[in-house]
Amino acid sequence: MRQRSAFRWVIVALIAIATVINYIDRNALAVMWPEISGQIGATKEDYALLVTIFMLFYAAGQFVFGRLFDIIGTRLGFALSISIWSLSIALHAVANSVLSFGIFRAMLGISEAGAWPGAVKANAEWFPARERALAQGIFNAGASIGAIVSAPLIALLFLALGWKGTFLLVGALGFIWLLPWLIIYRAGPDRHPWVSEAERALILDAPAEADTVAKPAYLPTLRQIMSHRQSWGIVLARFFLDPIWWLFVSWLPIYLAETFHFDIKQIGIFAWVPFVGAMLGSLSGGWLSGRLIAAGWSVGRARKWTITLGGAIMAPALLGAVFAADPVVAVLTIAAVLFGFQIAIGNIQTLPGDVFHGKSVGSLAGIGGMAAVAGTLITTWLVPVMTTQSYAPMFILVAALVPLSLIAVWLVTGPIEKLDPADRN
Repeated sequence: MRQRSAFRWVIVALIAIATVINYIDRNALAVMWPEISGQIGATKEDYALLVTIFMLFYAAGQFVFGRLFDIIGTRLGFALSISIWSLSIALHAVANSVLSFGIFRAMLGISEAGAWPGAVKANAEWFPARERALAQGIFNAGASIGAIVSAPLIALLFLALGWKGTFLLVGALGFIWLLPWLIIYRAGPDRHPWVSEAERALILDAPAEADTVAKPAYLPTLRQIMSHRQSWGIVLARFFLDPIWWLFVSWLPIYLAETFHFDIKQIGIFAWVPFVGAMLGSLSGGWLSGRLIAAGWSVGRARKWTITLGGAIMAPALLGAVFAADPVVAVLTIAAVLFGFQIAIGNIQTLPGDVFHGKSVGSLAGIGGMAAVAGTLITTWLVPVMTTQSYAPMFILVAALVPLSLIAVWLVTGPIEKLDPADRN
């Protein structure tokens, strides 16, 4: 028997590292905002504007890079995305007004968006169905690790280099990552010289997907993609659920500063804790889904029940955060929120690869990402309005989004299986 290599896990590890860098870059402004805002005379509403600019261009980037990854492939798609976003974050060092920060946040948003459809596409290309949720969990754990290390790292760099030097240094990280990526990712799993024949057979001829190799792959247009109920269920689930993640990614440092009067050093000490919960949720959700499939559950049943478990953890924890009057209790409660969120979202993000073939996965993932941004933009502008006294109204609002996302998964999505033209609604 030929020995099976494990090269697919090297690929997902590289992508996870890119995601760590992605989150260090995007979180740098939030951590240093109390200092930067004082220097440029900006307000909380100005910060909400910058978040909105980032998210609008992030939405556009989801669509653009989703299609681009399907056209030029995973290797070049990631290289282009990380090159532009690393340059963009470095340029923050020369910003001196809300306008200039807005321009560079727009560049950062459109380019950083490429990581997500790219990861979903790579996941579908390199992993059989039973391993996809775990692979997606590892990728999402990279986002969580980035959020964990960004607050203390940025605080430390800020104290040593100031905010301009910090932006320049973190901008260099992406260009360093490019070298091993271009060397290691030489081709897809069907042609890569470092993939053994046994591993290639596992990836390309997995029993869970045996029905997909008996007929030509269904490669729908964008209009055809959105003619399926499964696509609408995935898009709606992202629309309702993602604002929970972005609420804490974008506003957690400011929440700690306003609620507990933290300075940048204290933010660095506390703000990483919730993302440990997110990292554990990413890995747990991926492992559980794969375990259920290995135990004989269908892919759809395993995904849906794991997503539901995440929701059952999330909603009560959000309501618990309403009553958190101590910073330790607050960050631990938010950690539980993000633990449940990542259990759910990692499985939702695998669904494009479960229902479509490789050449369409990036496109649907990108559309789902756009929907996620649309939902996030709504909550972003509600934050300054609803948090004048406390963040409790905001936590209650996003808790109400959890059951709506579960309705999208269970009632709108329908069967989770590979689709063909006959399945269109």
